[in-house]
Amino acid sequence: MSKHPSGLEKLPRGIDLLHDPALNKGTAFTSAERKALGLEGLLPPLISSQQQQVQHIMNNVRRKPNNLEKYLYLIGLQDRNEQLFYKTLIEHLEELSPIVYTPTVGLACQEYSRVFRRPRGIFITKHHHGHIRSILRNWPYKDVRIIVVTDGERILGLGDLGSNGMGIPVGKLTLYTACAGITPNACLPVMIDVGTGNKGLWSDPEYIGLPEERLHGKEYDALMDEFMEAASKTFPHVMIQLEDFGNRNAFRLLERYRNHYCMFDDDIQGTAGVALAGLYSALSVTGGKITDQQLLFLGAGEAALGIGNLVVSSMVDQGLSEDEALGRCWFVDSKGLVVGSRTDLAQHKRRFAHDFPFHRDLFSAVNAIKPTAIIGASGQPGAFTPEILQAVAKWNKHPIVFALSNPTSQSECTAQDAYHYTNGHAVFASGSPFPPVVVHGRQFVPGQANNVYVFPGVGLGVMASESTRVTDEMFSAAARCVADKVIREDLELGRIFPSLSRIREVSLHIAIAVARLVFARQLTAMKQPSDLPGFIKSRMYSPVYQTDPRVKTEAE
Repeated sequence: MSKHPSGLEKLPRGIDLLHDPALNKGTAFTSAERKALGLEGLLPPLISSQQQQVQHIMNNVRRKPNNLEKYLYLIGLQDRNEQLFYKTLIEHLEELSPIVYTPTVGLACQEYSRVFRRPRGIFITKHHHGHIRSILRNWPYKDVRIIVVTDGERILGLGDLGSNGMGIPVGKLTLYTACAGITPNACLPVMIDVGTGNKGLWSDPEYIGLPEERLHGKEYDALMDEFMEAASKTFPHVMIQLEDFGNRNAFRLLERYRNHYCMFDDDIQGTAGVALAGLYSALSVTGGKITDQQLLFLGAGEAALGIGNLVVSSMVDQGLSEDEALGRCWFVDSKGLVVGSRTDLAQHKRRFAHDFPFHRDLFSAVNAIKPTAIIGASGQPGAFTPEILQAVAKWNKHPIVFALSNPTSQSECTAQDAYHYTNGHAVFASGSPFPPVVVHGRQFVPGQANNVYVFPGVGLGVMASESTRVTDEMFSAAARCVADKVIREDLELGRIFPSLSRIREVSLHIAIAVARLVFARQLTAMKQPSDLPGFIKSRMYSPVYQTDPRVKTEAE
């Protein structure tokens, strides 16, 4: 028996191997592996293929009584056998993505403290100010390339969930791996716990976070500044994604950090990218150009304004002046239409304040503006009433209706209502999934404007090219890539996004486009590979079992 090559002697054996989720293969360990690695007797005699294991997992998932139980079962699998978890997720993404992310992740976050079983990621509190870098060094993997971080203030459309919001970074990074092949040990979820404004959590004895008043002002900024610097120094090639920060901080932090770190805000830029992709695809049905559209947004927070800003950039790229482009984007916030006569507008809304009569409610604004598209990012369920849907159908042969608020319970309208009240003429997309709808004998498969179409591919492109920045131009490029992958069969079903079964293909397409921008804009010190598509594809993680190298070594 030969001596182990360097490093192999450090790999776990026996029961320790079975307890390592990155290396455990469960019943798929072969007879030779069981003998060589001290596993004999520690596993039942059955030897399964990975594909047989996948089928076993899916049978168990489908037997669970509700989506939360399915979520917990899958997270448990991730804790035991990482490769099997991702293999199952990739092969059944359309069925499982609503379980591991939207909408089930919203319920999981609400119950996070009660279902908490095993820590995943890094929890940084306001009491760690001054030594955040030492905390980050506790993470066992040193080549982190993607961090998703939240402070839990605005989780989906559910509000301030404090540390319970950790389910969001965990879920997002799961999708980075499944949809773009980012290796799991390159991903780090982070919760910045600065307290919570949700006082109901203070009195909950099971709450896992700080039952304290949420931090604001200079102390908050100092903590975030320290985190951004510490993360970038600890992990020199990291891209940081801000997730579910409150409106008062999201825009501010994006502007504060975007020119100094490799970072972006998914709620602002990622949502904008996927919505713009949906608009490009919708034009294949409605006809016309993006520069012909009149867009009316319900909501003027991170998502809506992010979309508006990216649409304006796209319109300018296609020949409009900035003022002309701005004039085609309208917003209704909680107080009414965003117009120049209002004196209560936050700074980030003023760019879209038009010289136009004020309208207090959405219905009157719709009738005054006559938009070609209504886009909901408000968290107001049912806000797109039958009257509003019927109104937009009067002057548009194919009205564009995007109800983007998450989770499903917060959607501005259901797919059923969108198709029913427009007589099946709407081009519809939602933030959370809806089942197929039949109207006048035609079946529609609603498109889901899920950020998963955009951020994993952008992350892969940034990682592969070692970009020092993330730019809005990357999200514009990503939007075109997504729209490019919508095929005739998708459109015939009423679906304006590609099937999730092709998401890794979409992500690779985006990553190549993003990397080309990085090299063209000189955002990296890295030399461009001669075969860029091949290089990026080679960086994608594939969760396929390999024979343990020690088996071959010991046989020699």
